[in-house]
Amino acid sequence: MAGLLAERAGSLPARSGLAGAEAVYRDLVLSPGDGPDRSTATAELAVRIAGYDEYPVVYPRRIELVRAAGRWRVEREEAAGGPPAPWDLGEVRTAPGERCLVLGLAGGPDPTGLVAVADRAVPAVSAVWGSAWPGRLLLELPAEEAQFARLLGGDPADWAGMAAVTVAAPGAPRHTPADRVVVNPEAFGRLSAFGRQVVVTHEATHVATRADTRAWTPLWLSEGVADWTAYRDSGRSPRQIAPELARDVAAGKPPTALPADRDFTAGAAGIAQAYEQAWLACELIARRWGPDRLVALYRAVGAGDGQGEDREQRIDRLLRAGLGVGSAGFTALWLAEVAALKG
Repeated sequence: MAGLLAERAGSLPARSGLAGAEAVYRDLVLSPGDGPDRSTATAELAVRIAGYDEYPVVYPRRIELVRAAGRWRVEREEAAGGPPAPWDLGEVRTAPGERCLVLGLAGGPDPTGLVAVADRAVPAVSAVWGSAWPGRLLLELPAEEAQFARLLGGDPADWAGMAAVTVAAPGAPRHTPADRVVVNPEAFGRLSAFGRQVVVTHEATHVATRADTRAWTPLWLSEGVADWTAYRDSGRSPRQIAPELARDVAAGKPPTALPADRDFTAGAAGIAQAYEQAWLACELIARRWGPDRLVALYRAVGAGDGQGEDREQRIDRLLRAGLGVGSAGFTALWLAEVAALKG
């Protein structure tokens, strides 16, 4: 029976659209079925897309087997925990670019529409973050918002309005990229061409900075550098880039501190302002101290093992070392930038 799965591996379902992908089942566990001619197996399906995954993506699977004419065959296979594989949701259409591969689900937007956007995002990110990252993007484009939520393993209500999310594919070590940019076809489709470019460049920055991002990296910094990279050289003014924040300031409701991690939670009230506040903080660093200092600060925050030091103390120390100003002083400078949005 294990030989059957070994034979099945290496050739994903035709609906996957991934003819060149490497696939293998591992950690097979058999369970009794209903009678001698039926059995159930659980296994991990490890899939690696050549040129994009340095490490395979792991999908837990439940496989129903039936014996007929002396041979076992797979009758049904489905996800057994965690987000599903794209082909579990429908037929996949692939659209390759020079620096990207888009996996689109049938019935949704044409995946070729994302290719040019992603191909422009990669060099824009490399211009800031260098060439140490793979310099390519793998994007998944579901047919509808409900599929977008399923690919993220969450409640659709939590992800409504989010245009795209970068996820570390299951089974991939932190330093071995197997990232996916999952695009919400409904929210993304409502954006202008400029907005779409900003979103994909933002997500590409997360892919490029993954090796320098840790659990203790504050989200105002990780989301801020992603937005700063995406808006860099756009020619847009701060009030154009941060309209919700500017409206709050004009209404006499400015923030009093840098946004907390919880402010970036999908569906959180004021999430748009949190992103704008984060962008403004990183824009301040890049403009006052230079883009290289911003990049160096980000990498310094992610360096080391993070043990034995409170996060806030660590940020304060690194701000002083890199910018010559501690957390309190930096926050004061940032609040002055916020106030200036009142115009």
